[in-house]
Amino acid sequence: MKLWAALLLLQAAPPPAAAQIQPPVCGDSEIAEFGLECSVRDACTLFLELAAVEPAGGRLFVTGNFHTGAATLWSLLLMSEDEGRTWSEPHARLRGIALDDIQFVDAETGWVSGHIVGALPRDPFLLKTTDGGKTWRRIPVLEESSYGAIDSFRFESRAQGVLFLQRRGEPRQRYQRWETMTGGESWMLREAGPRPFPPLKPRATGWRIRTDVRAQQYLVERSTEKGYAVAARFPVRFGECKPAPEPQEPPPAPENPRP
Repeated sequence: MKLWAALLLLQAAPPPAAAQIQPPVCGDSEIAEFGLECSVRDACTLFLELAAVEPAGGRLFVTGNFHTGAATLWSLLLMSEDEGRTWSEPHARLRGIALDDIQFVDAETGWVSGHIVGALPRDPFLLKTTDGGKTWRRIPVLEESSYGAIDSFRFESRAQGVLFLQRRGEPRQRYQRWETMTGGESWMLREAGPRPFPPLKPRATGWRIRTDVRAQQYLVERSTEKGYAVAARFPVRFGECKPAPEPQEPPPAPENPRP
C-alpha cells in the first residue's frame, strides 16, 4: 500500500515552477550603454537564451545570456546544488558577452567557452574552475584582441584539450584547430584552413536543454528510464528595456481672484 501511495503521489506531482533568478535591470543607463532604441511606448523585450547544461560533482551548471532583438547584453552562468530546484550565479554577469559550451572532466575541473558579441564575435576565451564551479577565472585563447569565436572544445583530462576556432577576416585560415597541454592556460595552433573540421562527437551527460515553444520556456531535462523528465523551467521573455517616463510639469496654480 505504501508503494502504491508513493507512486500515486509521484504521478500527481505538479511540474516544476519556473526557476527564480534575478532579472536584469535595463533602464536609461543600459539603453545608452548598449545603444538600444527603446522608448516608453515601444520598450525593447529582454530575452533569456540558454546554451548548454552540464552535471559535475552533484552540481548542475547552465550557460547562456540575456539579449534584446538587437544586442547581447550580459552573460549568464547558473549553478544548482539540488538538481535544478534552486539556482545561484557563481560568476558575475559579463557585459556584451555570450557563454556557450561547458565541460567538466571531473567533479572539480571544468571550462566554459565565451566571446564578446558585436557586429562580429571577438576575443574568444574560456572560464575555468578548479573548485567544482564555486569560482571561475577568465583565460583568453588568443594573445591579442582579434575577431573570432570558439566553435567547440573538448578536454580529455585536466591538462589535455582541443579547441576549434573560427576566425574572421582570414579566409584561408578561417577554421583553426588548437591544442593545449596546460589545461587551457596556453594554446598551440596545430592546423588551419578554409573549410570547417568534422564536428566533435556529442557527449552523453544525461541532461539536455529543450525549448517549449507553446509555453515560451526553456526546459532543463534529465534522462530517466522512461524518457526525459523536466528538472527546471526558465522563461524565454525576461522583462524589457524601458526608459523612465519624463517627469510631467505640474499644472499652473490658479490666479488669485481680484477683490
